[in-house]
Amino acid sequence: MIRLDKVTKLYRGGREALREVSLDIGPGEMIFLTGHSGAGKSTILKLLALVERPTHGQLLVDGRNIGRLPAREIPAYRRQIGMVFQDHKLLDGRSAFDNVALPLVIAGLTRREIEKRVRAALDQVGLLDKERQAPRTLSAGEQQRVGIARAVVARPRLLIADEPTGNLDAELSLEIMQLFRRFNDVGVTMVIATHDLVLAGRVGGRHVLLNHGQVQDGGAAPATPAQCSTGQA
Repeated sequence: MIRLDKVTKLYRGGREALREVSLDIGPGEMIFLTGHSGAGKSTILKLLALVERPTHGQLLVDGRNIGRLPAREIPAYRRQIGMVFQDHKLLDGRSAFDNVALPLVIAGLTRREIEKRVRAALDQVGLLDKERQAPRTLSAGEQQRVGIARAVVARPRLLIADEPTGNLDAELSLEIMQLFRRFNDVGVTMVIATHDLVLAGRVGGRHVLLNHGQVQDGGAAPATPAQCSTGQA
């Protein structure tokens, strides 16, 4: 599904965030990007979301080089992706329902379809009874679950999350990760940046270790059953 082929990312002033990173992510995989602060975890997520573009190399999604995607096609591409952030990025002047509904409103869905999908997403994260509350009235864990509901309401094939449990205690962090696992179990590809190796280990999935902008371990996707039967890797 996703392939980074010798991707390098340089920022202004020549700072090198990624250096010739090669990484394969199969459809339906759950990937944890790990490594020290500044290792390049968030940069990979920004590239996948087309917030940034590679300086060199290719970033392929379903065989298409999205690093060269025309600007006019970026909104349609992003509608296939759910994004979860450490600081939630919720609109406090709107209810939990309206925050979750926002991607569907932008996409132009009917009010009836929006109501159906939003309530289903809130139900999945256990917040259907709080749909009319403002984010400021919710706990940190509940706010993060609203953010997750917003990320999945458009039924994305890919969900990316940047330190989604960084502001939560251990118990809430595990709840959030288990929620991600439930979405992964129904086929959503997950790419999660985290510094919490213990927590990631409790959930499962493949760990990709980054070190100073390079993949140190875990960059190759596991072989499929068909590849194993033919001796390919």
